[in-house]
Amino acid sequence: MTITQLQYVLAVAEYQNFTIAAEKSFVTQPTLSMQV
Repeated sequence: MTITQLQYVLAVAEYQNFTIAAEKSFVTQPTLSMQV
């Protein structure tokens, strides 16, 4: 697991929503989902 992937996991945990976590992480939702 990379630092970036860990940041994405933490964002999903914080916002409890993949779409919002993706927006806050400045990536698309499919990209975030693949990385998690």
